[in-house]
Amino acid sequence: MDISRPDLARKKKLRQARYAATAVMAVAVVTLGVSRLEPAAPRVDRDTIYLDTVQRGPLVRQVRGTGTLVPEQIRWIPATTDGTVERIVIRPGALVAPATVILELSNPELEQSALEARLNLEAAEARYSNRQVEVERELLNQRATLATTEAQLKTARLQADADGQLFTQGLVSSLQLQQSQSAEQEFDTRYALERERLQMATDTVEAQLAVEQAEVDRLRTLYELRRRQVADLHVRAGMPGVLQQVPLDEGQRITTGANLARVGDPAVLKAELRIAETQAKDIQVGQSAAIDTRNGVIAGHVTRIDPAVENGTVTVDVALDGALPRGARPDLTVDGTIELERMDDVLFVGRPVFGQEDSVVGLFRVEADEVHASRTRVSLGRASVNTIEVLDGLQPGDRVVLSDMSTWDRFDRVRID
Repeated sequence: MDISRPDLARKKKLRQARYAATAVMAVAVVTLGVSRLEPAAPRVDRDTIYLDTVQRGPLVRQVRGTGTLVPEQIRWIPATTDGTVERIVIRPGALVAPATVILELSNPELEQSALEARLNLEAAEARYSNRQVEVERELLNQRATLATTEAQLKTARLQADADGQLFTQGLVSSLQLQQSQSAEQEFDTRYALERERLQMATDTVEAQLAVEQAEVDRLRTLYELRRRQVADLHVRAGMPGVLQQVPLDEGQRITTGANLARVGDPAVLKAELRIAETQAKDIQVGQSAAIDTRNGVIAGHVTRIDPAVENGTVTVDVALDGALPRGARPDLTVDGTIELERMDDVLFVGRPVFGQEDSVVGLFRVEADEVHASRTRVSLGRASVNTIEVLDGLQPGDRVVLSDMSTWDRFDRVRID
């Protein structure tokens, strides 16, 4: 028969409890170890990123922009009056001289006004001439009156002298002498008055003609204006060069001040570059530049910086110092590079995708095993077109990833395969 052994059952339970406790402790240790393990570094395809090496040496700061070639001498021809485009004589691209007629306008009202202005001027000139004759006739009459009075004065003076001599001889009475002397005094006074009247008439000739002259001048100015406006209906180039634009159609109605045509001198061109407003702060007049026409590179220098910002860019004018390559013409698209400054013994690297001037960014630096790259805080300084100054965080010879790594923002370490 079986014999009950309670001590064996107790030992068995204790053994099972020890096994269970050991298993729980093992699971806890494994779980703790796994939780402390770093996540595996994500893999990055080496062919999809761009690596560059940090260098120390001279750095040329540059900014780049696109633009067009434009003539330095440009003339927009405005309409001096309203009109209708009757005929476009020549088209853009033609060589023109100052007297070349580009297009013809018509304005019947203006031509009628010019005719009326001419007739009014002729009438005013006739009135002026008539008034001038009248004034001269009045002066002649006054001179004749003065001459007559002078002759009468001389006669009265001779008569008074003769009567004075006869009176001393007792041949005439005192009454007759007094009458002769009174006549002399009368003609002397009349002579003085007539002479003064002639002087006044002479002095007021210009004043008498001034009103008529002013009217003539006014009508002449008006006629000259109308005549020029009629002449301007034949729109001329006004300068030698090439006709660039005629933004009109035959039969189109235009108003005063509208642009009719643009003429430029293709022999002297300049580049108008559009530089991003964030990069234009260090540009100064006189800085050297290089203009790439895609058929040659021309040296130049900055001559003007537009003070206004338009669509996020600043317009910079560059005068061309070298000869124009073949194919260079107005409105040709070009690329321009402006040299800002030259720095010696500077730590620099290629410009990262999100690397701006005077900023701190996180760049992946390749580790010694050439397989892994870890995120490093890098302080950046002054920037150029393709390079940027490194202030802190990197050393010469370090290799960093310049490509966009925003996909791996959650990781501080990646594996490059």
